[in-house]
Amino acid sequence: MSVVLITGAASGIGAATAREAVRRGHRVALADIDIAGASLLATVLGSAACAVELDIRDEDAWEAAFDTVASRLGPVEVLINNAGIIHTGYARQLSMAQHRHMVEVNLIGPMAGMMAALPRMRTQGHGHIITVCSMSSFMPLIGYTSYGATKHGLRAFHHSVAIEEQGGPVTFSIVHPPSTRTPMLEQEIADPSSVIAFAEKSLSPEQVASVIVDAIAKKPVEVVQPALAGRFQRAVGVFPRLMHFAIPKVAAMAKRRSPGAGPAPVTAREQGGSR
Repeated sequence: MSVVLITGAASGIGAATAREAVRRGHRVALADIDIAGASLLATVLGSAACAVELDIRDEDAWEAAFDTVASRLGPVEVLINNAGIIHTGYARQLSMAQHRHMVEVNLIGPMAGMMAALPRMRTQGHGHIITVCSMSSFMPLIGYTSYGATKHGLRAFHHSVAIEEQGGPVTFSIVHPPSTRTPMLEQEIADPSSVIAFAEKSLSPEQVASVIVDAIAKKPVEVVQPALAGRFQRAVGVFPRLMHFAIPKVAAMAKRRSPGAGPAPVTAREQGGSR
């Protein structure tokens, strides 16, 4: 069994992943900017878990987090980069500060985590980095401009580092969940600009968590969810003309399925987990 550090572990996919990892016998560090939420869950999970305060944008905080986990549970063997945020709204509606916030948390944050983990894992002779990305990494979606851009970038960075490190002691896996029933999805559903969230059946955090924890043992290169529809979406993303044709039609279909919620304030779910 492994020592696992999960970011965004206070709620959503991260919390579900922490519960599932402990259930399967792993020792788990719950890292989150919401230390109160992470601590509460760690208490429930018992001696196999601990909470660590972490703003993933802060390089020094990453180093401190790895040191803290090593002192409490042992050196980190598996890093699950899960934390993420979204500001809903069309690109023109968001401020540059909001666009920048998503880039800093969704892209720079996981990059900082990987760069902090990599030398430690190389030194100890083994390690596994699991990136929780998004199906939006394959296609540009209406209402998800900067969010999708960060996920495109995160996927590219993850695979580039994995290729650079081939033959080394660290393995890499990336998981792409679809729409997932978390507080982030509740925020998206409340905003008409994100109506495309209704285009697919959402999964529970527990369903996504099971796939993530499976990856600790199976070490897949890349996982899309759901398997068949995910492969189709990944293929569509290769062809720009097809995307420009298909995505507005999917959005129109999603609008017909939506409950017709009125406009909501543009806000963010802070580091609670990816879609």
